[in-house]
Amino acid sequence: MLARSCISLSFDHFAPDNIADFIDRRCHPVAAFCVRVPMHRHWCKLRVASMLRIPWRLDPDRFAEVRRVWERNRCVEPSTIAVYRYWICRFVDYCRAQRLDERHELTQAGARRFAIWWRSQGSPRRGHLLTTFKSSRSAIRAWSFALGILGDEVPPWRSPATAPLLSAIMAAFADYLRDVRGNPPQTIHKKLAHMAMFVAHCRRRGRAVHRARLTDIDEFIVACRQRFARRTVADICSTVRGFQRFLCSTGRSRHDLSGSILSPIVRVNERPHRALAWKDVKRILRAVDRSRPTGRRDYAILLMMSVYGLGSGEVIGLSLDDINWRAQTLRVVRPKTRVEFLLPLLPAVGRALVSYLRRGRPPDSTTRRLFVTMCTPFKPLACSVTIRHILHDAAARAGVTAAFMGTHVLRHTHACRQLELGAPPKVIGDILGHRDPDSTSAYLRVATDRLRTMALPVPT
Repeated sequence: MLARSCISLSFDHFAPDNIADFIDRRCHPVAAFCVRVPMHRHWCKLRVASMLRIPWRLDPDRFAEVRRVWERNRCVEPSTIAVYRYWICRFVDYCRAQRLDERHELTQAGARRFAIWWRSQGSPRRGHLLTTFKSSRSAIRAWSFALGILGDEVPPWRSPATAPLLSAIMAAFADYLRDVRGNPPQTIHKKLAHMAMFVAHCRRRGRAVHRARLTDIDEFIVACRQRFARRTVADICSTVRGFQRFLCSTGRSRHDLSGSILSPIVRVNERPHRALAWKDVKRILRAVDRSRPTGRRDYAILLMMSVYGLGSGEVIGLSLDDINWRAQTLRVVRPKTRVEFLLPLLPAVGRALVSYLRRGRPPDSTTRRLFVTMCTPFKPLACSVTIRHILHDAAARAGVTAAFMGTHVLRHTHACRQLELGAPPKVIGDILGHRDPDSTSAYLRVATDRLRTMALPVPT
């Protein structure tokens, strides 16, 4: 039977990670005792394992260096450091108990093995394995990143990603799109995703994709219409048509079915571009909490999208080298066409970027991209979904509600604002990257204030 005793201590006598809501006795089969801790003018009894008596499981000096790395990069709150130390201590115990090399286990697979072991030891902590894995993974990954910054050799967190293996016909179709059609990598990736759905549909019907019949294609389009919007289905139909032309032009099929594939009708500019009122854009920008590093990054992103009309892909693609502080210019590259153009670095944008670079962006980030994630290992922002979440969070705090709060709403709002201020459509089209003037004329349907001045008087 475990020996117990009761003593009085203050919080200065032990480290925060040595207090747990529950004690895993199978992992730490040691004696337990009660402590009386003064809290808010009264004493509180806590049952603490006698690991208070065992020596510190981590090198204090090393952990202090790691903590300074975390604090320098502004990625971990003080309360989170105590949670991280809790998991790191138990991760070290796991490596010693299993006689594993701690450095070699600092991977995503190692973190999952640790989570499985921790749950298998009968831990009384409630929750599912996935919850334990996510909580411990963040701590182990932050620990691995800090050790790498300090010069230790740590393995890659993830194994090198291998490109998905394409079948011979899909690989040939990708080459056709790149070499014959001249499609950029983003478009090829999207069309291959469409074809993956079509291949799965044909496989369920027991038919090879290059031998698909028109009835198979029609059933696939009907199934897509039940899942996706009309414009998305039209895009999928365009991909299937291109695939049928590819089969016919390369001699893989004797019949060209592309002319028989019917898609939903999407009229050009059938509805005006959806835009926000400029006062709502100001409310969204004011709602961003710029006292935090993440808020400084989000404010700079939303401000640039508002005043320049940049899309999410253009913002994500910005690098530190695109800012010319002496010339006060900003270089932007179109994601699809790779066309470069220069924009003036406006004073408000410059101040926002300086605030983000000095007090927001992690200094130990290894990428040259301008905007990065605010958690280890500080990777570049991946896709437009991240930008949409940033916009949605800021709009929710500002109380701005709209059914069309996508990443392009600030781009449309910028174009409408410029038209209302009297900017020539040609200048707006050049900034937005429009090749066809009709693309810019669509925004005239949204600039209602300007349309009112052009209206003819009603005859009497």
